[in-house]
Amino acid sequence: MPGSTGSGASSPERSLSGSECDGVDTPFTERSVLFDDVDLDLVRKSINAPYILVVGGCGFIGSHTVWELAKAGYNVIIIDNLSNAFSSVIDRIEAMVYVYYEKTPEHRPCLKLYEADYRDCQAMTSILEEYEIPTPFALSPVESDLRKRSNITGVIHFAAHKAVGESIKQPLKYYANNVGGMINFCSLLGEYGIKKFVFSSSATVYGTVADIGIPLREEYCSQQTTDFVDDDGERKLVHSGSSGLTNPYGRTKWMCEAILSDLAHADPEWTITALRYFNPIGCDESGLLGEDPRDTASNLMPVVLRVITGALPVLSIYGDDYDTADGTAVRDYIHVTDLAKGHLAALKSRTDSGFRVYNLGSGRGSSVLEVVDAMEKVCGRKIPTQIVGRREGDVGMCVAKARRAEEELGWRTEKNLESCCRDVWRFLECVAGEAFVS
Repeated sequence: MPGSTGSGASSPERSLSGSECDGVDTPFTERSVLFDDVDLDLVRKSINAPYILVVGGCGFIGSHTVWELAKAGYNVIIIDNLSNAFSSVIDRIEAMVYVYYEKTPEHRPCLKLYEADYRDCQAMTSILEEYEIPTPFALSPVESDLRKRSNITGVIHFAAHKAVGESIKQPLKYYANNVGGMINFCSLLGEYGIKKFVFSSSATVYGTVADIGIPLREEYCSQQTTDFVDDDGERKLVHSGSSGLTNPYGRTKWMCEAILSDLAHADPEWTITALRYFNPIGCDESGLLGEDPRDTASNLMPVVLRVITGALPVLSIYGDDYDTADGTAVRDYIHVTDLAKGHLAALKSRTDSGFRVYNLGSGRGSSVLEVVDAMEKVCGRKIPTQIVGRREGDVGMCVAKARRAEEELGWRTEKNLESCCRDVWRFLECVAGEAFVS
């Protein structure tokens, strides 16, 4: 989602899943043209319905999370400036939602899309005002500002730049958007009493600690001094901070965690959950959603697909001299559907206040060569590869220990590497047609 700090709401809000989800027209809204038979009772109901706000909801992980939220019955507001995504992904989700609720249309949730930059305070204020709950009795202007309430009951934040290599070349771009943008965004949310916040963090916050060769516990990078018993039964004390951060992207995620921890400590009304992603791949099993950014993706699976389709002649493998079984880097690959469901678990299971961190990973590591082999078996063709030098900012191994998420959120992964590759191949078939798969 992130990009320039332009006017923000350059196009109107789109209200999806049927015209019954439209409220009164505002400067940001217009009637949906998808349906003509408007149920006024449902219109009135939708005005006061609770919503989850998803910033960056048109991206890879964001769109899959919107889909899982909709299947779970949540009304969703999607905000994206479309700098690295396409609004057509919401059209696909709309069609999927319509089919999913075809037999129970009365339960169909409302999806609303706004094209806006989350750093544009004026645009964001206008959007949030639409969902403000009117004060039922007269208050002075000061008291009214202090008692703002919203129909938005939770926020999921995907609005970050995320390419490690680009962050090394353009650090100020990353600090301005990822850190500065989040600070202003949280300040604005607080003004409207919206204080349930799910933040997309990253395993990059572990830095070179990831190379210790064992699955990473959340305590290995803590925002508070933490006393815990490790897997060997030894009591350890970890002071707040991190060590060995290898790139600006990882530093922005660590900084954001620290800021959010301080915010929750200062204001106990906040419930903030930071989810440390490992390596999301795969796509929805329908094949209708996948990874389709505007910019050329540099992570492994999109590059593999570009080689399969002939857009690239060969897959470059960055380093074969790591201390791993086959010398190539090992990562914890997690199916994006499992990852999306982790956000729902964070929304539903966190009933306490304060700041809490969770790893979202499978707990299993796979090397680059193992991923290539799995994809070759699924697609039935050879993927040409070449070994090149290591990339700056990379570590050799990064695997999660996700026990905390299972014990506290009731979440764990359900899909394996084979299903990730199979679903990606299905997406390629659906999107590219017969040209690439015949």
